[in-house]
Amino acid sequence: MERYAQPTSVKEAVELLAADAWVMLAGGTDFYPGLGEGPVSGPVLDISRIDDLRGISRDDANAGWRIGALATWTQLVRAHDLPAAFDCLKQAALEVGSVQIQNRATIVGNICNASPAADGVPALLVLDAEVELTSARTTRRMGLGEFVQGNRQTARQPDEIVTALFIPDHATRGSSAFFKLGARRYLVISIAMIAARLELDGTGLVKTAAVSVGACSVVAQRLSGLESELVGANPGDIHAIPAARHLDCLSPIDDVRAPAGYRLEAAREGVCRALGACVEGRS
Repeated sequence: MERYAQPTSVKEAVELLAADAWVMLAGGTDFYPGLGEGPVSGPVLDISRIDDLRGISRDDANAGWRIGALATWTQLVRAHDLPAAFDCLKQAALEVGSVQIQNRATIVGNICNASPAADGVPALLVLDAEVELTSARTTRRMGLGEFVQGNRQTARQPDEIVTALFIPDHATRGSSAFFKLGARRYLVISIAMIAARLELDGTGLVKTAAVSVGACSVVAQRLSGLESELVGANPGDIHAIPAARHLDCLSPIDDVRAPAGYRLEAAREGVCRALGACVEGRS
């Protein structure tokens, strides 16, 4: 390791990033396995002591919820004041590795790693998550769908830190659910995973719908066509709406976990199950 820095403020961290190229370290659950048997290459910027990046809190000024860059999956699961629409993200949290990993791994680290099978991304997509990036120059915010650009590729610039995720209030209404299929029940990379959120209107019909699928394309995808068809539907009828055409935006691959065709079938079934769980969550 050439150099190691452990700043205690965002200002100190972004000033270091402005002056040189650093490898970012937070929870470390992706960082260390990614080294394999080799040594750390390049200077390491450890942001784990920046208190301003901790916690999950209400952001009244911006009408939403703020998930700090150092918030862990366990902290999310234990947060009892979150709206019911966060249930899909809490369910995804329980699928992230082992309990020990959940205690240490950060939610933001999951999206920065940008794996096609990142458990948190589909749930964050149906919550319309926005990514906050901070540099010495400015702070900017973009939608998660823009931020994750490909396999291990994000829109983060070398001089930026992802300081938080923001969930707007409009995306925290209704109920939500998460479904994951793997080769076994625990400690497994997804074959397909689905997050769904439904909000009903005063007459009991679907007012807004959000559905996303992960592990079936290079980046997780929202199913916008299906979402449009769900609006106005009777919740009792939604199980019959998802069809193969709604999955046309996906591009699954054949690999050691499953063939592409099986992934598509699993995704369609998972969509039906997640939507059904949303309806059950309303009762």
